[in-house]
Amino acid sequence: MKGAKDIEDVIARAIKKVSAKKENELCKYLPMKSGGYMHHFTLKKMKNKQPSELAIIIERHVVQADRPVVIAPKQRAARGSRKRREHMNFTRIQLERMLNIARLAGDKEIITILSPRKSVSTCKRELIQSIRHNKIEPELWNSYVESIQAQQAIHADPSLVLNHN
Repeated sequence: MKGAKDIEDVIARAIKKVSAKKENELCKYLPMKSGGYMHHFTLKKMKNKQPSELAIIIERHVVQADRPVVIAPKQRAARGSRKRREHMNFTRIQLERMLNIARLAGDKEIITILSPRKSVSTCKRELIQSIRHNKIEPELWNSYVESIQAQQAIHADPSLVLNHN
């Protein structure tokens, strides 16, 4: 292989063989030593600087192959939102079911952890209703105490509001 015309011919035959529309679509058929398939920038770079080597790779893996094989992409490091494995996300229904199980078992610690946080006014309203109906609800009282304590902590250290969100 000598020049640009030869590489263009090899590329054209390869594109036709794999029924591709663009030159870049050949990349997924060209394996790399480091794993995965050739990046389209590498294809362009080799086309200009190492046309004979690129022609050999294309010939071997596409043109001369009975059935060109699509190479699996190289494994990449996780990016973006990395979910922590120690935290589990539950739906509201699942949380309610676990809360009911904890209530049946009488596990106050788990009940406290799983119970939704209520505002002070909501706690007061629900406490007053439970008193009017002569119902004893220790969870409701604990929720009220926690919300008051949280409110007092915020008043004592206003920076907690910024760190909390």
